[in-house]
Amino acid sequence: MLDDRKAAVLRAVVREYIETAQPVGSAHVARTTELGVSPATVRNEMAALEREGYLAQPHTSAGRVPTDQGYRFFVDHLTGPGALPASQRQQVRDFFANAHGELEQMLHDTSSLLSGLTSYAALVLAPPSERATVRSMQVVGLGNRVAMVVAVLSNGSVEKAMLDIDADVGDERLAAASSHLSAHLEGTSLGDDVAVPASGDRRLDSLVDTVLEALGRPADRDHDHVYVGGASRMAAAFDAVDTVRQVLAILEQQYVVVSLLREVIDYEGEQGISVSIGTELGVQNLAECSIVVAPYEIEGEPLGTVGVLGPTRMNYPQAMAAVAVVSERLGRSLSA
Repeated sequence: MLDDRKAAVLRAVVREYIETAQPVGSAHVARTTELGVSPATVRNEMAALEREGYLAQPHTSAGRVPTDQGYRFFVDHLTGPGALPASQRQQVRDFFANAHGELEQMLHDTSSLLSGLTSYAALVLAPPSERATVRSMQVVGLGNRVAMVVAVLSNGSVEKAMLDIDADVGDERLAAASSHLSAHLEGTSLGDDVAVPASGDRRLDSLVDTVLEALGRPADRDHDHVYVGGASRMAAAFDAVDTVRQVLAILEQQYVVVSLLREVIDYEGEQGISVSIGTELGVQNLAECSIVVAPYEIEGEPLGTVGVLGPTRMNYPQAMAAVAVVSERLGRSLSA
């Protein structure tokens, strides 16, 4: 634990470094805080904070910069997420008021919205489709010997699969297959082993079997998908080109990002928000990054994750505010 003066000095250094990305000197801290002490006293406190691991000095004559430990203290002692400006709050309200259509497009657009609010890369983890239940199912002819099955799920996602069918399967039998499948699969999960009873029509039953086989192919279904928005914004967040390249390479690996989000998320955090800083992420290529994440709930159950990935010197209060608002509005929209 830090005493009040050291904590005030550390907070001042963190805020200034977030704003300027330049090492912070004692004179600036003394001038811009209400500590009422001399630069020499602030310099002594900064030296103590450096010895204790909260600050670092890049060069002998330079000011100090926060370490991961310093950022962690800063985040842990925030009273809560900051408040979004009124214009951004209105932007979020307008976005979700007009967000319609398939789940995939909504999540993609949400990642772009969140990136625009924060200027960091935004990550939106889709809800697992295997936990969703079937709301409706439709088999539609697309031409000679080709059809598509469309299953609308309870989480708002849409599962599609292409079918090879006999040339003489008409619209009447396709409609009958839709009705038969919907009657027996509504309320079940596509991952469930549900036996659809025979209809008595051999050709209809063959078509139903074709549909079930197509929907049951794991390779055709996109589980644990992460929508990444604003990855190019990361280029402006780091000075070193190699760091940018490494971060972008990580963002292209779906499995790594999914695993990372699941490890960071903590439903017991401040308003559901979790923050992981620098080396806490456990990924060498992200040692200069931080992640702010929060779950979004669909009908009261946390099923997906919203987050931002940025430099360790990110504006944590603002990022936490944006993640909190977007996750809440996304969950509300998907539960409607």
